[in-house]
Amino acid sequence: MIPERRVFEMNGHGYSVTESQYIRRYHEHSISDNQCSSAIIKHIRAPVDLVWSLVRRFDQPQKYKPFVSRCVVQGDLKIGSVREVNVKSGLPATTSTERLELLDDEEHILGFRIVGGDHRLRNYSSVLTVHPEMIDGKPGTLVIESFVVDVPEGNTKDETCYFVWALINCNLKSLADVSERMAMQNWEGHSNQSRVESVQGSTKVC
Repeated sequence: MIPERRVFEMNGHGYSVTESQYIRRYHEHSISDNQCSSAIIKHIRAPVDLVWSLVRRFDQPQKYKPFVSRCVVQGDLKIGSVREVNVKSGLPATTSTERLELLDDEEHILGFRIVGGDHRLRNYSSVLTVHPEMIDGKPGTLVIESFVVDVPEGNTKDETCYFVWALINCNLKSLADVSERMAMQNWEGHSNQSRVESVQGSTKVC
């Protein structure tokens, strides 16, 4: 299993050259004194188009986010769309209201901001990007998710960043599981179809 990596305050240390370039291009946030920020890296053994097909569904985060039980979006999916998310029990929240800030199908970028809900994540915004890469000679995906959020009164920056990092880490692990399972199913389906076509092509009519 390829490990995730994180860096507080977006200093870029510990990342590969390619990862650092993507972070500087897509994931640098303006941070005030009472905020914290971090970025999480995940390598997924599935093609980028497949991973993006899950990530881009701002209206269906439950496709891979394990803590989401229900999501409702009014109207068409577009920049400015707002989703009402119900959170499963076990977290210090039950609802979250989130606005789509960025959706770029060419660059594979999704960004959203939390605008309400019964939780302590104030002024939270997130950017998630997916990038093609090769893993062991096969098409894979590099996923980077960064965030910035206010530090609640009574908490430190490290405590706040670690809490959010843990949530994102769970989401990205689930994204990897779902994507890799779909990729395997697609590969098996293609392989079976190829075998059928090969048998049909070699069959002679008497």
